[in-house]
Amino acid sequence: MRPLLTAAILMAALPAAAKELRYATTSDPNTLDPNAGNSAPVFSLLNNVYEGLVRRGRDMSLEPALATGWEPIGAGEGWRFTLREGVKFHGGEDFSAEDVLFSYERASSAESDTSSWFAGVEKVEIVDETTVDFYTAAPNPIFPDSIANWMMMDSGWAEANDATRPNIEQGNFATLNTNGTGPYMVTERQPGLKTVLTAFDGWWDDDRGNVTSVTYTPVQNSATAVAALLSGELDLIEPVPLQDADRVEQAEGVDVIRGIEARVIMLGFPHDADSLIAGGEGNPFADPKVRQAVAKAINIPAILQTVMRGSAEQATQLIGPGLRGYSDAVEPKAYDPEAAKALLAEAGYPDGFRFSLKCPNDRYLNDEAVCTAINTMLAQVGLEPLFETMPVANYWPTLRADDHDMYLLGWSPGTFDAEHPIRFLLATPNDEKKLGSWNFGGYSNARVDALLPMIQGEIDEAKRQAMIDELVQITSDEVAYVPLYIQPLVWGVKAGTEVVQRPDNFLILRWIEMPA
Repeated sequence: MRPLLTAAILMAALPAAAKELRYATTSDPNTLDPNAGNSAPVFSLLNNVYEGLVRRGRDMSLEPALATGWEPIGAGEGWRFTLREGVKFHGGEDFSAEDVLFSYERASSAESDTSSWFAGVEKVEIVDETTVDFYTAAPNPIFPDSIANWMMMDSGWAEANDATRPNIEQGNFATLNTNGTGPYMVTERQPGLKTVLTAFDGWWDDDRGNVTSVTYTPVQNSATAVAALLSGELDLIEPVPLQDADRVEQAEGVDVIRGIEARVIMLGFPHDADSLIAGGEGNPFADPKVRQAVAKAINIPAILQTVMRGSAEQATQLIGPGLRGYSDAVEPKAYDPEAAKALLAEAGYPDGFRFSLKCPNDRYLNDEAVCTAINTMLAQVGLEPLFETMPVANYWPTLRADDHDMYLLGWSPGTFDAEHPIRFLLATPNDEKKLGSWNFGGYSNARVDALLPMIQGEIDEAKRQAMIDELVQITSDEVAYVPLYIQPLVWGVKAGTEVVQRPDNFLILRWIEMPA
């Protein structure tokens, strides 16, 4: 087994302007394996360590990374990528076409949490040392966008360390160790405590600021994080609690950076469950009237005003305005508790019923407080939620084990396109077709499944949007999920620190410029 770091020879002495960044977030990535955790905390960290064929720039546009260019093959048969030459992994290995093929086989495998990205890929072929072809079952105009977070791994390193496939449950060498081509190397990893990154002097690009070493610490207690920022112990925290944002903004020596994340927070249902975790016969949530009642029972404007301090906006669907495919076909769900009670009575539950409501308490901004408010609102219409919160490290395994009834989920589309949540959250779960991998409630609609491949392959924007509009209307009418709001971004930084706040909430270390 190779040691954690084999690239010390490639590290140069730190320049005079070198800066150390100390930052904290609430959610520690549950893995360093780029195929074992399909979540923003994982990709935010690993985008500094690993690289893909393409990447997103400061304005979120697609740009070359380990591929210098790409073009369609024939009449929609697939995509050809031309690889960058002279790229080195942190361990000194050469990046090659074989690594691309290996990374595809690994990322698309049944063991991978990223397999859905390659649902339409039929085969991958190495044309020559610098050319790789991806053949798709149907024309796929958004394929390059869909792989912006797909990361290249060195095949020899993975094989030598018995990490040729991810292991989500038990982990393997790649869970705690990395060997990417990116601007930073992981030099120390203590899950839940500390992660240290050091600038990789052998990086092929030169687009980076003056941060040469990084110490990341997960801090679940928001008051502790704010105090550390104000005292100078930390240079950046994410997020700043909304209730503290104004106070932090007025403090000397720190700045608050605000934005809107491309993440919709929603409630999910156990659509395909035979019975509820809380007991009793049958599954009331299988009835659309019950799901409609839940939507009408939640006073989203009140949550936005009180819990979110007016910093968020109500969502109508699984993506927010401004993203490709956003539909004007639906309106926000109206708060109407009396109508909610009537719908429950029509569905045969005039006295309500018991069910589990599970939420994370350290994943989304004010997630526990939001769920506490929802718990109260549901009880006010006669429902009996058994409310439970937990750290995100326990939350994802709970959802994957189907140990839930209603649950809270946030989704940020990696492609910034409506197709992304359709594929992950609305498609009928199908491991063989690599669909619905985050559809924990098992929502299923034949028309939605039929529309997805047509949306994926349609080049005409008007026709494509019409299909998306139809799909959004179907899933809204059926209340596949209850979209709540679009999450805000609130970061706190040492005064004078220049950062880029991307709407995917990724912290790109190479774009940070710290003051002298």
